Amino acid sequence: MARILVTGGAGFMGSWLVDELLKRGHEVTSVDDLSGGFMRNVSKGCRFVKMDLRDAKKVDKVVNDQDVICHLAAYAAEGQSVFSPREINDINVTPMNNLLVSAVNHNVRKFLFTSSMAVYGSQQVPFSEDMPAMPEDPYGVGKLYCERMLQIFSDVYGFEHVIIRPHNVFGERQNISDPYRNVLGIWVNSIMRGKPPYIYGDGKQTRAFSYIEDITPPLANAVEWDKANGQVINLGSHESISINNACKLVLKLMGSDVKPVYLEERPCEVKHAHCTTDKSEGLLGYRTNHTLEQGLKKMIDWAREMGEQKPSYRIPLEITKKAPRVWREKMI
Repeated sequence: MARILVTGGAGFMGSWLVDELLKRGHEVTSVDDLSGGFMRNVSKGCRFVKMDLRDAKKVDKVVNDQDVICHLAAYAAEGQSVFSPREINDINVTPMNNLLVSAVNHNVRKFLFTSSMAVYGSQQVPFSEDMPAMPEDPYGVGKLYCERMLQIFSDVYGFEHVIIRPHNVFGERQNISDPYRNVLGIWVNSIMRGKPPYIYGDGKQTRAFSYIEDITPPLANAVEWDKANGQVINLGSHESISINNACKLVLKLMGSDVKPVYLEERPCEVKHAHCTTDKSEGLLGYRTNHTLEQGLKKMIDWAREMGEQKPSYRIPLEITKKAPRVWREKMI
């Protein structure tokens, strides 16, 4: 048993990880500012602390007695980061600096960080971990900064670390009220609200969507298994699909005959993005156990039970020039 701090523990991936670690017998402290997470996601079996990780003094206090840090808290709005770089990088970068300083000062044994496939940019797919990092947007640059800081501090101060690069994770507990990120959730919520799903560009972009139940056990294994130490590991499905076909699948499963609306391309959007699974399978025991359709059925059932959600434009656009019209005019 270890004392484990999970940041973003009221959010999507974070709350699933908290539940898995509790099931395995660990003592878990969950931290979240509830800006994108919800108390309904918080397990009664964990200690919950509401706090902003940009507050260094509060971070130091909560890290004080922890063995392991799992840093999942982030605002993963990659597309929006071109238009709100100050706020998004402040949310994503400052907490990493605070957590690293406290981790060193309080002798944390291991630090797991969930990065992003955004660090690869527009390279040849599938992305493999030995490719150079070439991010093309502020979100990816911020994630790469956090990766490098973790590697430096781990090397200098001698604690273990693991860097996980998840890609396009979806499922129950996802924040479907966010209009800027998580395209499947945006579509599901839009259709429930009687609105069309929006597609940027021609819809021929490809992604590999990864269901949360497949992602969570390997993520917990990264905490427990020493063979993951010091590694950068992709985590997600290798089954890619076009945005057009993903949208058709969502519409079919929801029994909707509404037609998608096509918009202008978004700046810096990578055309094709999916990753290799060799390292995640070998080091973390990852398996794709759910097809996209199987995972979507579960997510849609959950969303319908939750009911439609009013979109929350909580982080404003700092730059409106070239921003998608649906964001400027809050059409989603």
